[in-house]
Amino acid sequence: MSGSKFFILHSSFFILFCTFADRMNKGHKETISTRFISTIFMVLAIAIFKPFGLEVWQWQAYVHLLAIFALGLFSCFLTEVILRYVVRMPRSYDHGVGYIISRNLRFQCINTPLVSLLICLYRHFVMSDLVEGNRLSMSNYLETLVIIAFLSFAIGLYWRFKFRSRYLAVELEETRLLNEQLKKLQAPNRPIPSPNRPIPSPTPDPSRGGEGSIYLNRGVSAEELSTPLPPAGGVGGGASRGGFAKVGASRDEATLTGTTNESVTLDISDLLYIEAVGNYVKVMHLHDGEVKTTMLRATMKQMEDTLQAYPMIVRCHRAFMVNLGQVEQISSNSRAMQLMMRHSHDAIPVSRSNVGRLKELLG
Repeated sequence: MSGSKFFILHSSFFILFCTFADRMNKGHKETISTRFISTIFMVLAIAIFKPFGLEVWQWQAYVHLLAIFALGLFSCFLTEVILRYVVRMPRSYDHGVGYIISRNLRFQCINTPLVSLLICLYRHFVMSDLVEGNRLSMSNYLETLVIIAFLSFAIGLYWRFKFRSRYLAVELEETRLLNEQLKKLQAPNRPIPSPNRPIPSPTPDPSRGGEGSIYLNRGVSAEELSTPLPPAGGVGGGASRGGFAKVGASRDEATLTGTTNESVTLDISDLLYIEAVGNYVKVMHLHDGEVKTTMLRATMKQMEDTLQAYPMIVRCHRAFMVNLGQVEQISSNSRAMQLMMRHSHDAIPVSRSNVGRLKELLG
């Protein structure tokens, strides 16, 4: 290839990169620095191992390395634009460690095939004069993809190690905020999201001849959580199916029954958690200040339907329902979240699919 073509091609790469970097530089210095160092690492590795027939190009190999460097940077910043404006995942440390890890994985899944394709096209149009094997083909693309994927993995490990203290700080801050929100949720008069829940009227309703109730589309305080919605058949109405909760004389009591004759009557605030165990559910609750276990032949779906009137009783896992009022502490990291229960001191897992819902409730 003639020197004029080299000059025109690499000048175009340089101008394109400078223009793009100037636009991304506003408020993204750390991003640019990270991608710049990562691309340098990739180019140095290619310079050492000399794939793509670089050894036959002599001094021109350095020009090719410079071009690959420009392609790598362009691919990184293009991937950032895709993540920000298409995937709607801007770079941020404010959304927790899970968000950071998810975004980094998406970045690698987009950037690695993209930069591999750009390098393959460069090999075909620029480097195939002396090396016939650089012509565009599926095998060449897969070869390039494997090389770039390996380098991306190594670079990812480096940044993970470098930013481990920052990740740890984010995890600790996220856990602190969750526990802070939990304490606020457990405090008296704290509104809990629950649409159209009946709230006792502050004044008697003459049309009902006594104390009435009105429906307000607002939250419910922690003091009102023990008051369930009346069953469709009326307060205290019976049912033959397992899992029915009967409101007794004391409106904060409920009776959980199975498909057989077993049942347990408890104060909702004494309920710790419910766990699915085969064809049974294990109800962990307080009785005279002591932790007691009651086994009922029922399903978690029946328990969930029974207790849906109580906003503090939530499904956190396929096999668990917990009373947030009895959670002592939340333990959270990038791998898992657990709820540490009072009295029993059991650690209840929160499934990934329910983490977002729980955070939304606590928020």
